[in-house]
Amino acid sequence: MNIVVKTYGGGICCRPDTTWERENKDFYSPDFIDSYLFTPVLFARISKAGRCVAGKFASRYYDSIGYGMMLYPGNLMKSAKNGTPSGFAWASCIDHTSVLPFPMYNRITLESKENIFRISKDGNEIYSTSEGSAQLVENAIEEATKYISIRIGDIIAIELDTPTELIPADAHGKKIELSGEFCGNETFRYKVIM
Repeated sequence: MNIVVKTYGGGICCRPDTTWERENKDFYSPDFIDSYLFTPVLFARISKAGRCVAGKFASRYYDSIGYGMMLYPGNLMKSAKNGTPSGFAWASCIDHTSVLPFPMYNRITLESKENIFRISKDGNEIYSTSEGSAQLVENAIEEATKYISIRIGDIIAIELDTPTELIPADAHGKKIELSGEFCGNETFRYKVIM
């Protein structure tokens, strides 16, 4: 299973399934990571295998949606910005940094602007949106399948914002609680232990 990501900048990359966190287990950060950035994502489960999927057929390739977030280690992202392409690749493969909670929702939930996705840090809201549409998912499927094949069970995730600081470098030894909510239901809650 792949986690296919359409970055906020429009690039396509894949995260390994070992990055997937869906069980609300506390996350013990590796010692070499000094900070974290996050970006919220809209994601969909692929229900039909395909390659070079035309936009008008993309709705046939997914069956449910959800909202979550991607975590990126700050020090690895800094090296990516300093001209080290491997920094982004390293930052995208740290275990348990793709927070994609289950169960998922019927894609019809995207049609109502009353369904709001929220992310909170230590009880304080840090992100919310009612944006997200079937068209956004279908465009990402069309774009991604130009480069890679998708299979049943893959996840396609669309970043909704640029990576933003979540946990600063001075947080070592701290526990940060992260939670998400969609359609009035809590979708994830866990602690990052630095």
